Amino acid sequence: MNNYELLLDNASQKGLAVKEKPLKASDGRIKGKRIAIREDIDTTVQKACVLAEELGHHHTTVGDIIDLENPENCKQERQARLWAYNKQIGLLGLIRAYEHGCRSRHEIAEYLEVTEEFLQDAIDCYRDKYGICTSVDDYYIMFIPNLAVGKIDYST
Repeated sequence: MNNYELLLDNASQKGLAVKEKPLKASDGRIKGKRIAIREDIDTTVQKACVLAEELGHHHTTVGDIIDLENPENCKQERQARLWAYNKQIGLLGLIRAYEHGCRSRHEIAEYLEVTEEFLQDAIDCYRDKYGICTSVDDYYIMFIPNLAVGKIDYST
């Protein structure tokens, strides 16, 4: 199963109905227990990124947040996106990509089955959340000046 199919299965298990339909204003929408994904999105990788964000809205937002002039709505939008980034990538995903030998953003995105734009947005979000760098287990992840992942050597 690809990521999109896994997310569709996850949505179904949560009682959510996902339909691909013509949408004009956005790539995805959620209302109640119904999620609409724009039907003419080119790839399942792109569809998975959109569906992950809509699932993030299901898990993290309350009410109608279309008006992004409202600071509370912006905060909820950020929370939904962070949920999607963690679901599709996460810090451990960046480490797995490093361990797999991925060195460029293109390779990382391909390995994690996300778009390069989604990956960059996730990195930007993680930079805002963690600052210059963070560590997970025996790894460090740097966000400034560029994404870098490495294993911490405690032997010295």
